[in-house]
Amino acid sequence: MTAPSPREPVIQSGIGVPDDLERLWTPHRLAYIRGENKPQDGTAAQCPFCRIPSMADEHGLIVHRGEVAFVVLNLYPYAPGHLMVCPYRHVADYAETTDEEAAEIADLTRTAMRVVRSVSSADGFNIGMNQGAVAGAGIAAHLHQHVVPRWLGDQNFMPIIGRTKTLPELLVDTRDLFAQAWDRVGDDD
Repeated sequence: MTAPSPREPVIQSGIGVPDDLERLWTPHRLAYIRGENKPQDGTAAQCPFCRIPSMADEHGLIVHRGEVAFVVLNLYPYAPGHLMVCPYRHVADYAETTDEEAAEIADLTRTAMRVVRSVSSADGFNIGMNQGAVAGAGIAAHLHQHVVPRWLGDQNFMPIIGRTKTLPELLVDTRDLFAQAWDRVGDDD
């Protein structure tokens, strides 16, 4: 059986009624949907945020390493340039961070905003933490603060109707741009 061309109507399974929608396939999202690389038991041994710092920066998509926290590109971004600030320590709850961790997470978040603005002229940001699975944390066992750049008009039909996000460049290329800019912009602190 061959796949329909992008212009052919797709017949809905079991219904038999063409829906006249075009399809934009995003197979890379299947790993996220299946929960691949997501820790099953919440322990540090299975935690990707605990494994990432042992990788080379390029391989782990690490943009910057601080003393007690690091900045990494989100492998499944909400928007282009979506960063996360994570403590090295395997801790789930923001209230359980040390003063040093909380201060560095805040400082790295501010610098991340400056870096993203310098590289991609973001108009604004969504910044936040989802505390616990019930609050939407994909990996609830390890605290991570999201730094999501936003641009005027960035929520067009693609994510809303097409349920697809478009990324203008490879994550490794974005990581390289941000890491280089971090050295420049981060020195301004």
